[in-house]
Amino acid sequence: MATSTSLFSPCALTAKLGVGHASYGPGRRASVRRRGRLSVVAVQTGPQKPSPSSSQPSAAEDEADALQNLLKREYKYGFVSDFESFSIPKGLSEATVRRISELKAEPAWMLDFRLAAYRRFLTMVEPTWSDNEYAPVDLQSICFYSAPKTKPKLNSLDEVDPELLKTFDRLGIPLTEQKRLANVAVDAVIDSTSIATTHREALMAKGVIFCSISEAVREYPDLVKRYLGSIVPPGDNYYAALNSAVFSDGSFCYVPKDTVCPMEISTYFRINDKETGQFERTLIVADERSTISYLEGCTAPAYDSNQLHAAVVELVCEEGAEIKYSTVQNWYSGDEEGRGGIYNFVTKRGRCKGRGSKISWTQVETGSAITWKYPSVELVGDDTVGEFYSVALTKDCQQADTGTKMIHKGKNSRSRIISKGISAGKSRNCYRGLVQMNSGAENAYNSSQCDSLLIGDNAAANTYPTIQ
Repeated sequence: MATSTSLFSPCALTAKLGVGHASYGPGRRASVRRRGRLSVVAVQTGPQKPSPSSSQPSAAEDEADALQNLLKREYKYGFVSDFESFSIPKGLSEATVRRISELKAEPAWMLDFRLAAYRRFLTMVEPTWSDNEYAPVDLQSICFYSAPKTKPKLNSLDEVDPELLKTFDRLGIPLTEQKRLANVAVDAVIDSTSIATTHREALMAKGVIFCSISEAVREYPDLVKRYLGSIVPPGDNYYAALNSAVFSDGSFCYVPKDTVCPMEISTYFRINDKETGQFERTLIVADERSTISYLEGCTAPAYDSNQLHAAVVELVCEEGAEIKYSTVQNWYSGDEEGRGGIYNFVTKRGRCKGRGSKISWTQVETGSAITWKYPSVELVGDDTVGEFYSVALTKDCQQADTGTKMIHKGKNSRSRIISKGISAGKSRNCYRGLVQMNSGAENAYNSSQCDSLLIGDNAAANTYPTIQ
């Protein structure tokens, strides 16, 4: 993604942050092996004395300077785009759910899915067990559907509002054929709708389906009905139930058997409307012996009020398949006093169903006022592999409660967790991880490592590793 390097520059942190080790010990349960490592490092900032042996800065000083520059970096994606939108009235009710389904021209089975999720949601209460502190979210003050005014069906990008195209140009995600990224297929989502998906024809030539989830519901109903809600059921948790009832758009990708997806698949999520939440749904299916690499990015305007982002991601990995899922989370995080910013409450889960399948989660978290998510893997098949690599950077008044779950069910299943948290200012960073070894997971293995870096006197970091 050569034209959008600024969007992905936080990835440099994965190479910059050093690693410390302290073992909390190997353990055995029948023939299951488990291992993890945990370390916490506190760093105090201040003037540094030059090294007496050299006038050149050391590698450690270079890394410290790079980190300080990142912490001081201004948020350059906080602009608001000026285009006409259609929005439904604020508030959540059964009528809201029905209206969203009607606007998206969905079949009856999809409306039934939404209504069942909404009725399940009404029986649930918002959980309070995380390390995050915030006032209860007022769902009645949120607009659950807002979309740019366009024709019902666009025949080409020439019919897209030029202001929308200019918005994504500014974000480093050009959509027009002359400018678009050569080896990356992009689904561009703004507020509650996808406005364009690039390289669809080239992907379809290889049998790869890549489109918005709304199109998939209409054009590939059998695939969607088979997999939607199979990994994250509508009643899985409070915000997953909410998403299942009101989800607007998102991406769908299906890679057929024995196929290597010929290019990177990517979705870019942009919130623009001040009173709108974003509730996308992403569903990726890698059929037997297929491979796909997916990347998502996100930004939002710098409003002084909070907005809710509650997404669901489901990954289905069949026998011998591999999914690499990467996230650069760059939502607006609020100002230095904690005003504004996105509440990022997301459910992400993958299932390695077949023998020898593999799912890797990689995430760089630098944005949002509050982050609450745990990308997870269920290792169902034998010889399956799950991986989680994360760097979470918080500053000012940001809060993050994130981590992963590795659920071992298959024989010889393996998982690896590497998490690094950096906390500065008055921020709070929490790692919460679960490694679960079930009775059939003979000879299963996990390696977990968590490192925290505290900068200044007021930052906080907590770690909650659990092994079952």
